[in-house]
Amino acid sequence: METVTAGFATTATTAAKASPPARRRTWPGYTAAVAALGYAAPHFWWGAGVAAMFPGDFASAPRDNMEAAIGYWVMGAVAVFGAVLSLALVSPWGRRIPAALTAVPAGLASIGMTLWGFTYFAMQYLLAAGRVVSAPAFAAKDAHPQAAWGLFWYTLFLLWGITLGIAAWQRLRDRVPGTPDSRTS
Repeated sequence: METVTAGFATTATTAAKASPPARRRTWPGYTAAVAALGYAAPHFWWGAGVAAMFPGDFASAPRDNMEAAIGYWVMGAVAVFGAVLSLALVSPWGRRIPAALTAVPAGLASIGMTLWGFTYFAMQYLLAAGRVVSAPAFAAKDAHPQAAWGLFWYTLFLLWGITLGIAAWQRLRDRVPGTPDSRTS
């Protein structure tokens, strides 16, 4: 289909190539950012002494200054950095950063988080099936009613890891000329 506008001929396919659907491109990055902030927020409130949503017995959680600083505050800050990285993969301001500096670390992190989440669920399956037995040091922790929050947190890891990987992959594809999703094709 060809149209003439102010003396210029354009085709519908040229217009479609020039502006790929933004929604399809950005949802993985935004989803990963929300998951990262969902992971960061409780770490900050746990660091402040609020036990809500803690996956285990909060009273037996580390209280030493260094353990608490690393376990709560540093992990919360790392997750906030992860949210910024996720947004950099899909935001216009992130396009100023070379793709390799954002997509490669994000891709590696997504592999780790996805494997971490899948490993948790595999272990839970093996525990439930009686194929493995929890170590005595962890038996009480695993039996605590708050341990059910682990299902939520590890699902969040899976969501974060998978969507971060998709966003990183899309960012790397965008820089390769001639690919269907490339902004330069």
